[in-house]
Amino acid sequence: MSTIKQFQVTFDCADPVRLAAFWCEVLGYVMPEVPEGFATWEECFRSLPPEDAIYFACTDPTDVAPRLLFQRVPEGKVAKNRVHLDVRAGVGLVGDERLATLEAECARLMALGAKHVLTQRADGVNESCITMQDIEGNEFCLA
Repeated sequence: MSTIKQFQVTFDCADPVRLAAFWCEVLGYVMPEVPEGFATWEECFRSLPPEDAIYFACTDPTDVAPRLLFQRVPEGKVAKNRVHLDVRAGVGLVGDERLATLEAECARLMALGAKHVLTQRADGVNESCITMQDIEGNEFCLA
């Protein structure tokens, strides 16, 4: 039996602080306090040598959901994600009510810079879901 009790989800990205801030808005996560002497995390990161400003994490304020870690990598995204997050905005809802809830959440996330990719409508077997991309092009679903 595994002794692992926690895990984090790690994103490769170009701008760890910016992507962390986006996901904090999506999920209601919180960013750590800005270090003393700095007004923003961006200001703090600009003060560091590039090799030191490569990681940034945000957390669920309830400590129930996994921590998200964002790590700077030199290459850009070139293919579809092999793993993605399902942001479960429509839990317990079905039909038109579910689709309306997902569409409202999609609009909120688009205002934050996300992109709508595809809306899959309920087909009698599967419920509606919406595929989106975050501000760096990582796919995720509203489900």
